[in-house]
Amino acid sequence: MSIDYQKVCAALYQEARFLDDRQWDEWLACYTEDVEYWMPAWNDDDKLTDDPHSQISLMYYADRSGLEDRVFRIKTERSGASMPEPRTSHNVTNVELLAERANEVDVRYNFTTQSHRYKMTDYFFGTIFVTFRKVDDRLLIASKKIALKNDYIRQVLDVYHV
Repeated sequence: MSIDYQKVCAALYQEARFLDDRQWDEWLACYTEDVEYWMPAWNDDDKLTDDPHSQISLMYYADRSGLEDRVFRIKTERSGASMPEPRTSHNVTNVELLAERANEVDVRYNFTTQSHRYKMTDYFFGTIFVTFRKVDDRLLIASKKIALKNDYIRQVLDVYHV
C-alpha cells in the first residue's frame, strides 16, 4: 500500500485541530480500538524509559478505553486538572514517513503546544512517533509514543498538552 504524504499530514493536522477545538469525540475517532498511547519518562538526562509495564511513564494507555476515560472526565468536569480547560495551540512540524507495511505507516514528527490557563502560558515540545493504520478510507492512529523534551513542568500533564 502506498500512503500519500499529504494524507498523513492532513490526519496529523486534523487530530491537532480536534484537540484545540475541544472536539473530544472526533479526537477519539482518530484512534483505533487497540491503540497504545505512551509518553515514557526520562530515566536520566538523555534516555527514555523503554517499557511502560515495568518502568515509570508520564502517561500510558494500553488501548483506547483509557483515552475514552480521560475524555469522559474532561467532558463531565470530573478532572480537577482540566478545570478550567486550557486553551491550546498545537503545531506539527518535520513530518517524516519512516516505514510502510501492508496497511500501516510509521511516522515521526515534532510538535509544540502552547497551553494557556490561569493567565499563564506553558509550552510543551518534543517528538512523536505514530503508526497509522488504514481502516476503510481513513488513517487511524494505532500507536503513539510521545517523547516530551521539556518534562520538568509545574502541572499535571493531560492528552491535550501533547
